[in-house]
Amino acid sequence: MELLLSFIDLVLHLDKHLPILIQQYGTWIYLALFLVIFCETGLVVTPFLPGDSLLFISGAIAATGAMEPEVLVVLLVSASFLGDNTNYWIGRLAGPRIFKSNTSRLLNRDYLDKTHHFYQKHGGKAIILARFFPIIRTFAPFVAGMGHMDYRRFLFFSFSGSIAWVGSFVLGGYFFGNIPFIKQNLTLVMLGIIFVSILPGIIGYLRHRFQ
Repeated sequence: MELLLSFIDLVLHLDKHLPILIQQYGTWIYLALFLVIFCETGLVVTPFLPGDSLLFISGAIAATGAMEPEVLVVLLVSASFLGDNTNYWIGRLAGPRIFKSNTSRLLNRDYLDKTHHFYQKHGGKAIILARFFPIIRTFAPFVAGMGHMDYRRFLFFSFSGSIAWVGSFVLGGYFFGNIPFIKQNLTLVMLGIIFVSILPGIIGYLRHRFQ
C-alpha cells in the first residue's frame, strides 16, 4: 500500500520529484526516462507507468535549462519507437501460440484472423491514434504483431506516431509548462491530462454497458 501511494505521489508530483532526481543523478536521469517510456510502450504488463504526464513535465523542466530539449526529444522518440517494436515482436511471436485453439471462446484462431484483417485495413491509423490513449498504446503494437501487420508498414506508422506523441507533449511542456498559472496549478493540469487521456476509454466502457 505504501509503495502504491509513493508511486501515485511520484506521478502527480513529477514537477517536484524530477528536479530533485536530476540533481541527484545528473545525466543518468535521461536513462531513467528512456526506460520508463520504453517499458510503458514496450511491455504489455506495464501500461500503468506514466507516459503523457512524464513527457509534459520533462519538457517543462527542459525549458528551465536542467535538460537539453533536443536530446530529450530524440531519446524519448527512440524509447517509444523501440518499445513499440519490442511489443510488436512479442505479439507476433507469442500471439499464434496463444491463439492456437479453434474451440475456445476466448483463445480462438478466428480472433487472430480478424485482427490481421483489421490491421490490414486500418492498421496505420490505429497505431498512430493509439499513441494518445494510455493502456491502448501499450496493447496496440502487441495486437498489430499478433495480427501479422506488414512490418515495414508498421515501422512507418510507429515512427510517425512516436514523433507525434513525444513531440506534442514534450514541446507542449517546453513552451507552456512554465507559464505562471500552469506552473502554480501543475498538479491540476496533470490530472486534467490524465483524465482527458482516459476519457475515450470511459466513454467506450459506458457505451458498452448501456448497450
